[in-house]
Amino acid sequence: MHTLIAAGWDMYLLRIMLASLLGAMIGYERDVHGRAAGLRTHLLVSMGAAVFMVLSEIVAMSARTSQAAGLPAFYADPGRIAAQIVTGIGFLGAGTIIKEGLNIRGLTTAACLWIVAAIGMAAGAGCFTIAVGTTLLALCCLISLHYLERLYPKDSYRTLTLTTANNVVTSNIIESIRRKDLKVIYIELEKDYRTGLTTTKLHIRLFHRGLTDRLCHGIILSLEQADIELKKIKWDHKG
Repeated sequence: MHTLIAAGWDMYLLRIMLASLLGAMIGYERDVHGRAAGLRTHLLVSMGAAVFMVLSEIVAMSARTSQAAGLPAFYADPGRIAAQIVTGIGFLGAGTIIKEGLNIRGLTTAACLWIVAAIGMAAGAGCFTIAVGTTLLALCCLISLHYLERLYPKDSYRTLTLTTANNVVTSNIIESIRRKDLKVIYIELEKDYRTGLTTTKLHIRLFHRGLTDRLCHGIILSLEQADIELKKIKWDHKG
């Protein structure tokens, strides 16, 4: 086994270094967008996956060599370590997903960790063309699709919270913010008879192209121009 390692250490090291470089390329893109799992995390995940693949190959080769030399043989399945990589990355990716009210963040970063693990496995297995090609394709998707998403409308969810006098009718509020591409999903209402104030929380869905939060200025302006006694308005991403 030691002979095998000594004979191929340069090739194994090349695989690990390539996996680190390719993982760092995707990690850099995530780092630029301020994600928690950035360059270092993606580099280490890809490097670790490559190391496990290299170890899988070494163990399998050692088993075959021992059997050929008439030494006590043992069974080694190179796919077992690879299978555990996939499971382990699932737990790591779950740690990057954050739920904020109606919104979920971190899914793309979790997918990036998953793909860099696959890239590391490919590099560790010596499939350099697959590793490099997958990296370039992933970077192309991350960069180009980010701009493409701005070209078509999609659903976005926001929460509009208003503090008004108790005599304000909720239907008047809904009528004031009525838009073609706006739908009120559900309403939360809280009346405080001691202070004479009502808190109305509207959970809304917007079908819009581009930056959704630009719409908040027009919606708030409509409320200000309506015959509604407003005390406080809050526009939020959270539920």
